Amino acid sequence: MRKSSPRTKPKPYHHGDLRTAVLAAAEKILEKDGVDALTLRALAREVGVSHTAPKNHFGDLEGLFSELAAVGYVRYGKALSDAMDEAGADPRLRMRAMGRAYVGFARTYPGMFLLMFRSERLDMTLPALQEAIEATRRTLRAATASAAPVPVLPPLQLAARATASWALVHGFAMLLLDGRLRNTLDSLPEPSVDVLLDAVLDALRAND
Repeated sequence: MRKSSPRTKPKPYHHGDLRTAVLAAAEKILEKDGVDALTLRALAREVGVSHTAPKNHFGDLEGLFSELAAVGYVRYGKALSDAMDEAGADPRLRMRAMGRAYVGFARTYPGMFLLMFRSERLDMTLPALQEAIEATRRTLRAATASAAPVPVLPPLQLAARATASWALVHGFAMLLLDGRLRNTLDSLPEPSVDVLLDAVLDALRAND
């Protein structure tokens, strides 16, 4: 008589810090397969826990995306801040370092970068996400203020400068990730992303 196969039992929970394990697995899936492949069930399989375990920490997929984006913003803000600190006090060098760090982050973590700016997939009221975004904005404002000439510019002009700088480097990063700069780079004597970005940033400052 043929014996029936026993049901496969869920893998036992064995992680000391499930939240950290799930976020690490989420980033792995995000960078490898994109945001559409990132589901709670896929995460549970990757981490080796029951499919309900991630829900206990993040609630739903939006909660997971939001927590993951907060991790990205913290890492991203640190990259910008560290780059400007290493550049020293020269405003031009600080702005260039910030631009390179911004685009460099997008190139290193394309999945995370794209998720961070998908506000329709995120819970923008999540405190951790709000705090991480605001910290990054302070870093960008500091970079812009350091590039401002004396006397100090009025608030509207400073806001316009900050927005223009952000739009420039963010647009550059998005064009790069979409492959839209490939022909431009190939046409240059030195097809370097950093060299092209530096020239773009210099062009912005030339219009001040």
